[in-house]
Amino acid sequence: MQRRFVLKLAAVLGAATLFASGAARADETIKVGVTGGPHAQLMDVVKTVAARNGLNIKIVEFSDYVQPNAALAGGDLDANSYQHEPYLQAQVKDRGYKIIKIADTVTFPMGIYSKRVKSLAALPVGAKIAVPNDPTNGGRALLLLQKQGLIKLRADAGLKATPIDIVDNPKKLKIVELDAAQIPRSLGDVDAAAINTNFAMEAGLKPRQDAIAIEDPNGPYVNIIAIREADRNKPWVAKLVAAYHSPEVKQYIETTFGGAVVAGW
Repeated sequence: MQRRFVLKLAAVLGAATLFASGAARADETIKVGVTGGPHAQLMDVVKTVAARNGLNIKIVEFSDYVQPNAALAGGDLDANSYQHEPYLQAQVKDRGYKIIKIADTVTFPMGIYSKRVKSLAALPVGAKIAVPNDPTNGGRALLLLQKQGLIKLRADAGLKATPIDIVDNPKKLKIVELDAAQIPRSLGDVDAAAINTNFAMEAGLKPRQDAIAIEDPNGPYVNIIAIREADRNKPWVAKLVAAYHSPEVKQYIETTFGGAVVAGW
């Protein structure tokens, strides 16, 4: 009798342990860093989808491009979703972060905006053009200006082109490097500006209507979800990717952003 009781008690305790373990997994919560605007909006949809699969997402918003990777590397976040891969690669190289890409998300074609002219052809000689001051987005802006025929870069400049790589500048454009998040507020102080779409939309600009030139969405600048390398095999990683790549998120992109944001998966 006593032996049977002990065996039954062990079975009950074992079942309780399994139930508690399952409940812990079901209630798992992660922190995901995003920048304000479309990335935050999209993560709200991802959060709803993920919750149905037992993953709770706490969204943490940032106002610049630097802090989300620092917070992820420091353990204050579990993942972030705001940057393209060339930017992450530059951060890893410069800062030694053990951060990796786990999935593609969306593309935000960069646009050139102006409050002073209606076309690039109307830019005066010596016009001031604001571009982001980080290597990857600054290079991206210069490549867009080259694509539009305003400048020519050294053939080997690549994705990290800087103003010193400009070898031909017929209009003698003056390149003004500013923090990417600050450029929309400085638009009135320059003749034109290359603005990342998430910051443009956050400032009330409509890329497909307001940009006087816009990047081809089929390029190397698809945004990504990033995590710490040590977390790559954790169960929540697959759940986060599945939620982002869900039909609900793709439909939200297509119906909300009017082509300014494009699904990259």
